[in-house]
Amino acid sequence: MEKSDLAKQIKASSLLTGQFKLRSGKISSFYWDKYRFESNPVLLSAVVDELQKLLPASFDKLAGLELGGIPLATGLSLRTGKPCLYVRKVAKTYGTCNLVEGGFQAGEVAVVVEDVITTAGQVCSSVRQMRDLGLIVQHIVCVIDRQQGGSENLKGIGCSFASVFTLDELEHLAQNCG
Repeated sequence: MEKSDLAKQIKASSLLTGQFKLRSGKISSFYWDKYRFESNPVLLSAVVDELQKLLPASFDKLAGLELGGIPLATGLSLRTGKPCLYVRKVAKTYGTCNLVEGGFQAGEVAVVVEDVITTAGQVCSSVRQMRDLGLIVQHIVCVIDRQQGGSENLKGIGCSFASVFTLDELEHLAQNCG
């Protein structure tokens, strides 16, 4: 699928208008309901194709953040053959009590996979926690960068950041698609 067609389909299926409180606490007049493109197998496959182009040349694991990053990391794992990790917001309080599920060794390089990034507050928190557990995390990829400080915040913790679409690109491509 062409990137402009993907933009148009994501916008048609996932852009909601109204009043929404974002994870950052900010109020927005629009919301990208990522579950609408992540639950559609055609769109998910096309998004994974684009995310794969953003991955660094070398890494050990894909780390999907709860909840939206998990289907994306799983799709990338199926395409790349790289194992994935599932990163909780809070360690579970039963069983293994893990924060990061999937098994890893200290020193392994993990690429964080997320759906939509606004300020990257949760991503930064998760990266710090993963680093505390011994993972090397230097790269973040996501589908939509809302361009509200996330890129700068990730740079501030020493991570590179790439998105399939910035908010501006998504709007431009979706409007200019035939």
